Amino acid sequence: MSEGTAVDQAPAPLPAAPRRGLTRRTWTLVVSLLLVLALGLLGGFARVPYVALGPGPTYDTLGQVNGGDVVSIEGQGTFPTGGRLTMTTVSLMDDVSLFGALGLWVSGRHALAPREEFFRPGESQEDVRNQNVKAFEDSQSSAEVAALRYLDHPVKVVAAEITENSAADQVLEPNDRLLAVNGRPVATAEDVRPALEGTKPGDRVELTFEHEGERRTAAVTLGTAEGRDTGFLGVLPLDRADVPFDIKISLSDVGGPSAGLLFALAIVDKLTPGELNGGESVAGTGEINEKGEVGRIGGIAFKMVAAREGGATVFLVPAGNCAEARQQAPEGLRLVRVETLDDAVSSLESLNRGGDAPAC
Repeated sequence: MSEGTAVDQAPAPLPAAPRRGLTRRTWTLVVSLLLVLALGLLGGFARVPYVALGPGPTYDTLGQVNGGDVVSIEGQGTFPTGGRLTMTTVSLMDDVSLFGALGLWVSGRHALAPREEFFRPGESQEDVRNQNVKAFEDSQSSAEVAALRYLDHPVKVVAAEITENSAADQVLEPNDRLLAVNGRPVATAEDVRPALEGTKPGDRVELTFEHEGERRTAAVTLGTAEGRDTGFLGVLPLDRADVPFDIKISLSDVGGPSAGLLFALAIVDKLTPGELNGGESVAGTGEINEKGEVGRIGGIAFKMVAAREGGATVFLVPAGNCAEARQQAPEGLRLVRVETLDDAVSSLESLNRGGDAPAC
């Protein structure tokens, strides 16, 4: 092109260099995916400080588990039974993830409760399990004594636990039978404490007891115990059945004391003629002591659900749980209020005859 020649267009631009890296939209997508992944990992693996409570398994105390009777009586004739006397339980799930807790709560069959209500600081699941197993075993002994007392069988007082290095530790062994303390006869476990009233640490008292069938008498020096002015013997007395036959309750993987009432009813049913439940499906719950008094328990709402789903039409409710049970009872479940073993037996016999029973 010659100098001074005019042109009417600019030269064509060079092609733009390709942009490197991710676009803003792509970055947004990647960050969103990472957040979703992080939340998923957090919800799936992060544990919450709560436990989940819900309906637990049920067991017919008149039936069998693993091929054996739940309640068996050896060395004594028994009567035929029918229907069901079902003990109910509550399931407790620990170590729950965030998503797991939300799912259980949304299901409507479970409730969440702070973990510290069930586990003390430093306490493991194994520790709690051992405590519940011990409570369950104690409930069996209490049920046996309450049932046999109701049937007018005699009881005896045994040294269930002995404090190490105490006065009792000098002469007694676990399961020795206590006959007299400080010169006063012992007919029930409640007789031991009054027998020590008026004593002081350092006093000498006499114990009369039975060890492996041999009657013995020994003098011991009472010790001290924090918070007590009287002399300290160091023995936990408990009532036990004094009968020439054996009662065995075979149920594992269950904890807590609230099966006592149903165990006692099963023993009464097997040792008396007729069907205590009228051949129907009866369920219930309740802690019981050696005198047959029925105490309040926890988780009543979940236990009623489990009972109704298992086909029960009558549910025995400790008097202390009646207000709560009345508000949450499933449809079709009749609530019967009980304060003692005597109440429970009388109510079932009345219903069996077509009569009435105290309601919650």
